[in-house]
Amino acid sequence: MAVAAEWETDLLGRPFEQLTLPLGADDEGEVVATLVRLLPARLRALLGPLRDVDVLYLHGWSDYFFQVEHARFWTSLGARFHALDLRKYGRSLREGQTPGFVASLDVYDADIAAALAAMGRLETVDAPDERRLVVVGHSTGGLTATLWAARHPGMVDALVLNSPWLELQIGTLGRQVVAPLVQARARLDPLGTHPVADLGFYTRAQAEIGALPAQGYRADWRPERGFATHPAWLSAVVDGHRRVAAGLEVGCPALVMLSGSSTNPFAWNAEMIGSDSVLVVDDIARAATRIGRDVTVARIHGGLHDLFLSRPAPRREVYRRLEQWLLRGALVPR
Repeated sequence: MAVAAEWETDLLGRPFEQLTLPLGADDEGEVVATLVRLLPARLRALLGPLRDVDVLYLHGWSDYFFQVEHARFWTSLGARFHALDLRKYGRSLREGQTPGFVASLDVYDADIAAALAAMGRLETVDAPDERRLVVVGHSTGGLTATLWAARHPGMVDALVLNSPWLELQIGTLGRQVVAPLVQARARLDPLGTHPVADLGFYTRAQAEIGALPAQGYRADWRPERGFATHPAWLSAVVDGHRRVAAGLEVGCPALVMLSGSSTNPFAWNAEMIGSDSVLVVDDIARAATRIGRDVTVARIHGGLHDLFLSRPAPRREVYRRLEQWLLRGALVPR
């Protein structure tokens, strides 16, 4: 995969860098993904417990990478951190493109392949890289990461899922009922629009606790009420949920981190500053048991949908549980 540009300073400021990854063209013009990296300090890179680890982070719907603290967690352990703004999101969104739109989550195979090549990871299952790979996915990015890992056995050494969207909010039976309708509309009107379901309360909760605005935050890349959704995109997501429900094998230890509780997303209440107001976390916990043989589910009391943007106490607990899982089991230092 050819690279269109050199690494340059990212909007997050030094030492963050970004690289544009060309992905060809579709009906809306040239398509790119954007890789952001943060490398560990020299001593950490030599002596850190994860000095042989590369991390690739995939963001969620209506989102992009700006979580500086999250990146620094990984580099403090010696890992090389990379985050991918997928096609038509964030740094990769171009004028005239439909934000976030794909008709199949498998399309992101090209984005991820380009990112891994830019990271210097050219391994195959028969010729693995000497460095280990951790894939981190949030929300829709968690669904994408799960499906990708299952399709690429042996490529991932550990999978970390931050509130992954593994099941539709109306549950398994509800999804099975609406799936034929979703698929039919996707065929007839793939770029039609749906009624707005996001009332902005999730963004408000992040602002209430001081998580937003943040360094490098762009409201046009992460709108308060989310991007418009479209039938073909929703059909792709529902198909991903179907595959999860049927059972997958990601082929590596997986950590699924979730808030301790969910909140009704259609009316503001104070509980939203300490709960998931996007997903039904109990349904996600059940779905997590279907993605592999080695799955750990961690529930974080007081966590938001993006656990890494929660209040300080639950955020510290997220990092504590993640580090413990990594260093005492999933990625024991070599």
